[in-house]
Amino acid sequence: MNRSDVVIVGAGPVGLLLAVELRLGGTQVVVLDSLARPSTVSRASTLHARTMELFDQRGLLAAFRDAPVDLLSHLAGIPLDLSVTGSRYAGQWKVLQERTEQVLAERAILDGAEVRRGVRLTGLTVRDAATETERVELSVLGPAGPERITCRYLIGCDGEESTVRALAGFPVTRFPARRRLFRADIEGIEIPDRRFERLPAGVAIAARRPDGITRVMICDFEVSPDDDAEVSFEEVCGSWKRVTGEDITAGHPLWLNAFDDSVRHADTYRLGPVLLAGDAAHAHPPVGGQAINLGLQDAANLGWKLAATVAGRAPAGLLDSYSAERHAVGVQALTNIRAQAALLFGGDEVEGMRGVLAELCELPAVRASLAGAISGTGIRYPAPAGAHPCVGSPLPVVELMTASGVTTSAELLRSGRGLLLMLGNHPQLAREAASYAGAVMVVAARPVPPEVAECDLAALLTRPDGYIAWAQEQSGPDRTLALRAALARWFTRPTKGVFDESIGR
Repeated sequence: MNRSDVVIVGAGPVGLLLAVELRLGGTQVVVLDSLARPSTVSRASTLHARTMELFDQRGLLAAFRDAPVDLLSHLAGIPLDLSVTGSRYAGQWKVLQERTEQVLAERAILDGAEVRRGVRLTGLTVRDAATETERVELSVLGPAGPERITCRYLIGCDGEESTVRALAGFPVTRFPARRRLFRADIEGIEIPDRRFERLPAGVAIAARRPDGITRVMICDFEVSPDDDAEVSFEEVCGSWKRVTGEDITAGHPLWLNAFDDSVRHADTYRLGPVLLAGDAAHAHPPVGGQAINLGLQDAANLGWKLAATVAGRAPAGLLDSYSAERHAVGVQALTNIRAQAALLFGGDEVEGMRGVLAELCELPAVRASLAGAISGTGIRYPAPAGAHPCVGSPLPVVELMTASGVTTSAELLRSGRGLLLMLGNHPQLAREAASYAGAVMVVAARPVPPEVAECDLAALLTRPDGYIAWAQEQSGPDRTLALRAALARWFTRPTKGVFDESIGR
């Protein structure tokens, strides 16, 4: 039998980033994918600010710096300015999924992950944890025929129709479809760009890419949501003609896709040694480019926790916090997406609500909240009672002056460890973290440019995924005991050599 600490099913962006995170923590990982070679179809084409911050934390940003950035997004087709998030990477980064997969695959393999293609999962058995170290036995069908693989943990990153989710028996909450939509990449057509144009017969979206290919998406009110047949180019052209009045039959389709606006959400992301991430955990219509970003953020949350668990350096409950935190985020995101879908793809009956929403979006506080929800920068994980307001939020990417020179908060997280960032002279706080050396880096710094230095924070404890776990004000109440609790909540005192210094970049 083949053995591995962790097996990931699905070599899409989510599975590959998870492999990167696990290797950063020294975990042996194998990624299986049923496709013989990487897909050239880019279902997703938008990366949001929080995803780009995560990529910066892992030194992956350079591969995407040339991507076009659009500061204007939408909420159910109503324009929404994303610059109000204040993130260094605000906006929609236009990156084809094919490119994202390529970058992540190269990094995962470079860091030592094994990626096996043309391998399909056919069965799994979960063993008794009290008697078996390798808790999951997989039956797979590869190029050489059937084989078995055992692992301690299995992660399903295998999409909306997840085999892992089905075989493991995850319960799922479902919201039925109300509309059926078509999507296509077409070359050889000249039509106006449309940004969620609502018309009497439906909704039309069209965007011409720099390579000359036009992606269209059409919601035709005459099409039944119960039709699950494969879509043809003739159907796409017919719906486009019916809704817009334009003839696109002269074009050549490169890719066609039919989907509906149903929503499915796993009730938990963990059943023992089997976990879900990405579309395997939450499936929804592509409104606002949320899917790939939600999934990548799942991977960032899960990776360091699972690596610590496999290495025996995880405090009690650390792995369970993955499902607790990310399921709550999923509920918020799916609620937002369902509301958008209802307002975007509804008929005349939703016009009044759309008008009210457009007025609300003019209010700065509303605009900032909605932009943060779409960008991912507004995520807040639960914080202890009495904690500083920033606890549970992502650490902003800012420049810092350290003893080694100017760096950024993102660069300080590239080792995959926790970070106690000392912004003031509080040696007792550094002493609290001293026994966690190896798991938590202690860095003294001051923010630059000078106006940032006016912040009231004296110190921050940040998790490896870039979320603030504890904070101390310059002149506020002493939170040393809270720091002690936060260190024990998220980290253990490691033994020498538990981190592989060669992996972090």
